[in-house]
Amino acid sequence: MKKILNLTSVLCLLLLIGMFSACDSNDEEGSSSTKPKARGAIGEIILAIDSAKWQGPVGQALREVFMEDQKGLIRDEYIFDIRKVDPRGMTRILRMATNIIYVTTFDDRSSASQSINATFSKEAKEKAAADPTLYMLRSKDEFAQGQEVVYLFGRDEESLIKNIRENKSRLQNLFQVRERGRLEKLLLARKNSAAKVAGRDLGLEVNVPASYQIAKAENNFLWLRQPTPRSDKPDISMFFYSTDYTSEDQVFPENVLALRESITKQHIFGDPSNRNSYIVTERVDPSPAFNNFKINDNFAVEIRGGWKTNNLSMGGSFLGYLLVDNEKGKMYYMEGFVYYPNEAHREAIREIETILLATEITSQMNQE
Repeated sequence: MKKILNLTSVLCLLLLIGMFSACDSNDEEGSSSTKPKARGAIGEIILAIDSAKWQGPVGQALREVFMEDQKGLIRDEYIFDIRKVDPRGMTRILRMATNIIYVTTFDDRSSASQSINATFSKEAKEKAAADPTLYMLRSKDEFAQGQEVVYLFGRDEESLIKNIRENKSRLQNLFQVRERGRLEKLLLARKNSAAKVAGRDLGLEVNVPASYQIAKAENNFLWLRQPTPRSDKPDISMFFYSTDYTSEDQVFPENVLALRESITKQHIFGDPSNRNSYIVTERVDPSPAFNNFKINDNFAVEIRGGWKTNNLSMGGSFLGYLLVDNEKGKMYYMEGFVYYPNEAHREAIREIETILLATEITSQMNQE
């Protein structure tokens, strides 16, 4: 791996503009089309770290960040697939990975850590030693096009662990946003135009892959589903619903659950011929997990959890968003749920998340 000669200037820049600045390589090679394209599965990260460090407190801190269980799934699954590699064993193939994290401390004399430390100049190490808040450097397209390489470092293990734990959410979000971006390019290369038209009747710009088809559309409700489910592919459905927004009480967790179940009881059944097979929310294992944030400047409530049919014939994981439009006095609930017995649900939920977050409230001009 070539030495990063401009690390000193980059670290100085980090001092001025704060943590988590994106530091793109200044080399002309960084954007060269001659570099191979990065490769790697969605959600996969190559982690280059000394084995002793991985087995110790630093490794524990890293596992708390990158191997935390994804909330709301019906079985335990890590948020990322971590592939631990000795830094000295980073072959050309491994260096072409889409996501790579190098981890080191400058006081570590092991040959594995020293192989990473050699990429930092003396001045860069001195800067890090003088400012313990410096802990991360991002380098885009360092070895391949479309790649994210992150260096996590510290003058010693204590300072590195402190920074990793204090920036847990930011580190997770960095790769979650990146993976959604990668997935969006794949999923939405071709969109379903009929679903877009149907979504506008609800006041939403619905963007779903062409593989989804309309299962039901009436009044203020739209249900989309991928046809011909296979045993080797998850069965994913999405539905969208609009109603009036009249009170802040409507966004309280218990009221979001009540709204969800009023929609599914009326419209969605495991067996359409059995009206008792409507979908309900699993309340215990897993318990619904809520998170408040904004989607395109609109207040939103995220809910993750498990679903089951009322007659207990089917079940799975789901992800939903309650979206508020104060200007129009409207509220939208959109959800994706997956049925994939005895299989992992994480990537299906990531697909749902990517598609739902690509949904926007329709402007008044577009509606007209």
